[in-house]
Amino acid sequence: MTLAVDPARLWNRLHDLAAIGAYRDEHTGLMGVNRLALTDTDAAGRALVKRWFEEAGLAVRVDRIGNVYARRRGLDESLAPVVAGSHIDSVPTGGAFDGCLGVLGALEGVRALDDAGVVTRRPIELGFFTDEEGCRFGTDMLGSAVACGRIPLEVAWALRDRDGKTVKEELARIGFLGDAEERVAAPHAYVELHIEQGPVLAAEGFELGVVTGVQAISWQELTIVGKSAHAGTTPMHLRRDAGFAAARIHLHLHEMIESGRYGADMRATMGRIEPAPNRINVVPGRTVCTVDLRNPDDHAMAAAERELAAFVRALGDELQLAIETRQTARTASIAFSGDVQEVIARHMREAGVHHRRIQSGAGHDAQEFAAKCPTAMIFVPGEYDGISHNPREYSTLEACARGATTLLRTMVTLAS
Repeated sequence: MTLAVDPARLWNRLHDLAAIGAYRDEHTGLMGVNRLALTDTDAAGRALVKRWFEEAGLAVRVDRIGNVYARRRGLDESLAPVVAGSHIDSVPTGGAFDGCLGVLGALEGVRALDDAGVVTRRPIELGFFTDEEGCRFGTDMLGSAVACGRIPLEVAWALRDRDGKTVKEELARIGFLGDAEERVAAPHAYVELHIEQGPVLAAEGFELGVVTGVQAISWQELTIVGKSAHAGTTPMHLRRDAGFAAARIHLHLHEMIESGRYGADMRATMGRIEPAPNRINVVPGRTVCTVDLRNPDDHAMAAAERELAAFVRALGDELQLAIETRQTARTASIAFSGDVQEVIARHMREAGVHHRRIQSGAGHDAQEFAAKCPTAMIFVPGEYDGISHNPREYSTLEACARGATTLLRTMVTLAS
């Protein structure tokens, strides 16, 4: 028997979910997705996917950090399950595929097993995890990090958004503060399907990717405090300009990358820069900004962090500013299981799928599960230079179905 997902059903469900939080981008005119974690739109998306889980006959539970699991029984319920999942929250400028493909692809895999009358030896559990993106509460992979033990539940519950609302309050408000145990027992294996979010597979003509691991990620928030002043009356040499300091840090990050001293794959981004009072004729007295560092080499990452910290200290002294640095997230590089990678690759070879091994530049829930059990991922190529976190994010029906069918066959092998 050759198992495969229903491409049309998967495609329709991706777009049904994308309609929740849909918005028209003012710059491109394209439809994007804004489903920020624990907002009303996230609640609506969660309710829809939870209903789909229940309609598939799965036993659904919600844990105390809001992660949602759906269990398909196996022949031997005493065995640890195979887990497949991802997330359905988005960045404010998201697309239809990031995270959602992994959740709905896994669901369609279970539906295909039901259609074929196949029961696996081990149970299979599907899951979607709270605030993978980290845009609202400042820590990415929040739900899976709690589930796998990296972040204590009480710490996660106490995180606040910009309006002072806590994770626990918002979970309760939207009805997803569950009562199931948040710490997962070690699964037999974990596998995740995801859009690549980069240009490599499409540019090189590959149909799918076998993900070998995830690079190290470091997030920091910098609060720079100087002194607000009149833009017309304050001489340049007497200013304590917090906006200027943020610009200097931004430029130094680019110099660090361009020098190559931390490797060719080092990345640095200052994605949020918020000066205050943010008025045309006032020198900024306070600026809050973020720094996102990525590197596949843990030692190079640590060295880059040390250089940045030294530069920030020296800059504060030079410009007579107070600069406070707060680490909001940090994960080491992760190597995925060679055995699970080989199961994925074997199914690709048997299906005649042109594929390659590839490391992920983005963070994923899979990196948290890699600490608990053998783990790997499947990438589908993205169109339009692999753009993601953008309304132009796109993969084709054929690619999504190919990836989901590989996920299905991998789940069956691991669960058998």
